This record gives sequence, structure tokens and C-alpha cells, in this order.
Amino acid sequence: MANTSPLTGCVASLQSSLALLNSSIAILDTEVKDFPRLGKVLKTQRHFELVTESKLIAAQSVLLSSLTPELNALFSRVENYLDRLERQEKSLIAKAEVQEGRLQSVEEAREARSRPLSRKSVYTDNGEENEIGQKEIERMRKLKVKKERLKFAIERLNLRAGQAERSLRKSMAAPKE
Repeated sequence: MANTSPLTGCVASLQSSLALLNSSIAILDTEVKDFPRLGKVLKTQRHFELVTESKLIAAQSVLLSSLTPELNALFSRVENYLDRLERQEKSLIAKAEVQEGRLQSVEEAREARSRPLSRKSVYTDNGEENEIGQKEIERMRKLKVKKERLKFAIERLNLRAGQAERSLRKSMAAPKE
């Protein structure tokens, strides 16, 4: 047994190491069994994503650069529409004034026809009515009617000139696309 004695110490040391390893494995098994639960407990969820200030400023500038041209286009469309409505309003006011003037002239003409003309006769020395007076009255009546027609023509031409001026301004202000 002389040969076995040096090995006996090695075997004893090996057995104690083995026992130590077995106890370590048993301890690790009990501790590792809880890992799946610990993974769920320790897992963090982000409910709100935190963004850096530089990313926020960059996103704002991108949004601003994409919205600015669209907003400018919408503003110009609104301005053009308002200008057009203003021109239509002025046109309608001018038409109403012309129509009012025509209506007033027609009413005046009806009143003039309904009242009898005052006969201003020119008598000669011997008391007879002169034909020149009748002709003068007829001529005055015709001149009055002609004056009314010319007044209407002037109003109509003024209205057309105003419309032409507005359409010219509109064509000059139209956006070039």
C-alpha cells in the first residue's frame, strides 16, 4: 500500500473538489430557476419616447419648410379670391347705380308724358296763333327725349369702360402658373 498513499491524498482532494462543485451547481440551479421571472420583472417598457432637443428642432424645421410654401399658396389664393369678390362688388354697385338712374329716368319720362304740355303759343298782332310756337314745342320735346337717350348711352359706356378696366386689372393680377 505504499504506492497508494500518495494517490490517496489526490483522490481525497478530488472528492472534496467534486463535492464543492456539486454544492455550487445546486446553489446555481436554485438561483437560475428564477431567471425567467426576473427577466419579466426587470424588463423596462417605455411609455413615452424621449427625444433629444436637436432631433426636435430638426423635425420642427422640416415641418416648417414643408408647410410654408403650401400656406403661402393658400394665402395668395385667398387674396386673389378676395380681390375678385371686391371687383364683383364694385361691378354690382355700378350696375345698380346705372339701373337706378335708368329707372328714375323712365319714371320722369312717364310723369312728363302724363302731364299736359303747357302750350306756349306765340300770337301775332292780329291775335292769331303762330305756327312757330307749335314747332318750337315739338322740337323741345324731341330734344328732351334725345337728351335722355344720350344720358343712357353715356351711363352704359361708362359701365362698359369700368368693366373693361376691371378685367384688365384682373388679367394683370392673375398669377402666372
